[in-house]
Amino acid sequence: MSDRNRIEFGGNTSANQTGSYSKWIGFIFIFNLIVGTGALTLPATFAKAGWLLSVNVILYLALISHMTVTFVIEAMAAANAVKTWQSFQVLKRSYDFENSHVNDDDDVENVEISSGMEEHAAERETDDPCATLLPRIKISKRLDRMPVYAQHSTLMYYRLDEKFELGEMATLFFNDVGRILFYLCICIYLYGDLSIYSAAIAKSLRDLFCDHVNATDLANFTIFDSTMDSLNLTLSNNETDNDAVTLCWQAHTLTRLNVYRLFLTGFIIIFGPFAVFSVQKTKYLQIVTALFRWCAFIFMISIAVKLLITEGAKGHPPTVNVFGIPALFGACVYSFMCHHSLPSLLAPIRNKHAISKILCADYILICIFYILLAMTGIFAFERIQDLYTLNFIPAQIDDYSFRAKLLVGIDYFLALFPICTLSASFPIIAITLRNNLQTLFLDMTHFESYNLFVRRIFFPLLAVLPPFVITYFTESLTSLVAFTGSYAGAGIQYVIPVALVYYARTTCRELLGSGVVNQFESPFRSNYWLFFVLLWTAGCVSLVTLNFFFEI
Repeated sequence: MSDRNRIEFGGNTSANQTGSYSKWIGFIFIFNLIVGTGALTLPATFAKAGWLLSVNVILYLALISHMTVTFVIEAMAAANAVKTWQSFQVLKRSYDFENSHVNDDDDVENVEISSGMEEHAAERETDDPCATLLPRIKISKRLDRMPVYAQHSTLMYYRLDEKFELGEMATLFFNDVGRILFYLCICIYLYGDLSIYSAAIAKSLRDLFCDHVNATDLANFTIFDSTMDSLNLTLSNNETDNDAVTLCWQAHTLTRLNVYRLFLTGFIIIFGPFAVFSVQKTKYLQIVTALFRWCAFIFMISIAVKLLITEGAKGHPPTVNVFGIPALFGACVYSFMCHHSLPSLLAPIRNKHAISKILCADYILICIFYILLAMTGIFAFERIQDLYTLNFIPAQIDDYSFRAKLLVGIDYFLALFPICTLSASFPIIAITLRNNLQTLFLDMTHFESYNLFVRRIFFPLLAVLPPFVITYFTESLTSLVAFTGSYAGAGIQYVIPVALVYYARTTCRELLGSGVVNQFESPFRSNYWLFFVLLWTAGCVSLVTLNFFFEI
């Protein structure tokens, strides 16, 4: 079969390179997708669970996460195969329809096929909606004899050229109950995402503007200060006071909690309306954001290493603390989350056969990076904030040298890092949540029939207001990340990929048989791996639930 015919069957193929990018750009995109807010919560969970236990858990969870990513890739290739098979069946039915009408016409009137076919097809254009897929000349009878699968066939069923989001794959492979459960899980996770973003931004702004004692105290880095012993690198005991009674500024009556809620309200008022509109991400924005994140994390690691070299280990985390496992599990799951947005990043990669290597390299690099970030932090600081960047809030210094000003500038950069990156992501997550809520509750085929309030106001409000209410009454990022990652996150990262790949394999086996090989099949192809992931998920979620129950 020619490449042209392959394109007709595939619909949206790699031949169309519009918007495509190289494997290195894909590597950056996937890294940028995975590394986010979750990384900033890892040092606090490492400090609580113990460094040795945390390192082992994060390595194990990285392996499980990579395993389920391969399930998503296999399911996406299977969805492409089903779409190609459906297109092929439409063409076969269209050819049969065309051929039957030609035979009927020949019985009535003997005409030249070369001139009559085009006129006859135009006359009944509205009779067969699939006829528009056919060329205007007579289709070769070889189409009718074409096998659904054949060894060394040029027709490629399993591809990654056409993007299939998780929701589309769920609609394709799941029944109605499965589809509803899928969208509920996605929506709960996105609600948690927006809550974490809102709390992180409001806390960062609050701690940036309120009076404080800096945890890093960057004056210690200057070579001009000879009184290092008089400067404390740990958090003041006053920082542990209840935010509801601790004043933000000594000269005012506003407490830290009041200021947190003011910043939270202002943030929602400014960025909440973006849930009504559409936002598109660009290649260059992703690259700039990736560079921004790399700079921030390198600065944090460098400062922590500098503190360890000059001042020694101030933190003394335990080796193992099993009571910290639930929070650690939630933070690690959240930190490796990429499954919900992965398909949109894979489809434009030109070299599809390099995808497995790209993902493997991303996971190895990110895992090393996470461990380095957390381990340097828990030993460099006596107390770790639940959002790690809050350990780098700039302090007032008496040294006005260039080096001191530069280091204070770095501190401001780190303090503003979550504010800038999360503010840019908040509208995108809100729009994604709005679209999923509409798909769950509305008939999208008749979307325009709903009134303006439902289409343009109700669902954007439904996406933005619940996270605002949640974060208005709690600012604990550790709790938010633990809940989001342990429940909805575990569903998206573990349960949904397992269900998708299982039903995708079943569907493709029924439609295509076993003669067509999926070149994007997961190396964990045995059903025992699927059972293992589900068993692991059930055990972890049960452990987290018991921990939450006993804490109450």
